[in-house]
Amino acid sequence: METKEWYLEYQIHRNRPGLLGDISSLLGMLSINIVTINGVEDMRRGMLIRSKSDDQIERFRAILNTIENITVTKLREPKLRDRLAIRHGRYIERDADDRKTFRFVRDELGLLVDFMAELFKKDRHYLVGIRGMPRVGKTESVVAASVCANKRWSFISSTLLRQTVRSQLAEDELDGDHIYIIDGIVSTMRATEKHRMLVGDIMRLPAIKVVEHPDIFIRETEYSLDDFDCIIELRNDDSEEITYDVVESGFSSFDIS
Repeated sequence: METKEWYLEYQIHRNRPGLLGDISSLLGMLSINIVTINGVEDMRRGMLIRSKSDDQIERFRAILNTIENITVTKLREPKLRDRLAIRHGRYIERDADDRKTFRFVRDELGLLVDFMAELFKKDRHYLVGIRGMPRVGKTESVVAASVCANKRWSFISSTLLRQTVRSQLAEDELDGDHIYIIDGIVSTMRATEKHRMLVGDIMRLPAIKVVEHPDIFIRETEYSLDDFDCIIELRNDDSEEITYDVVESGFSSFDIS
């Protein structure tokens, strides 16, 4: 029978000596292997475990529910956020009202790059929007994630080194191995009609596109938030507000280099 991975997470109410050992011993008795263990939040521990039997997992769940000092919060097939929580020791913050919006601060750039790299690995149509103030690390994170995902990247519009406004692509940039990076401000406010036509063609490609400043892109084009599969917000710290007050229709003084 094929083995299957599960994600276990439990809240510790009193971290008595030997608690982890008891749980590990229980897993061993049930022939469930531990793949990875890490703390994922304060007084919360996560595990990736592997078993050949769903029945053994259900038995394990039932026994865990009788153990004092812990509460099982998750026991399920691992999702991307679960795997990253185990790897980095923290959970990605998700907007409570908009479940496709994920929040990061600059200190979490490693986690952000890892998260985007996992999104980028599949060949598919996938539209990512990334919000953030100037020089917070948006473009650099997208490029680093592309490298981690073993994908090539093409700047369709950008101000990373100097203002880039493309009007055509080379033939080798049209394969599914590319991540297309679009600056929503440059493409809608500083570009020519030929560039906008190129952006329209790229948006129709079955490929991964990343749009920086998606709110401006949405405001100035026919696209809506519903067209985005994922929105990422990157801040210098938790208190920072992402605002476009200095961006005026038709012109931008927003320094995004």
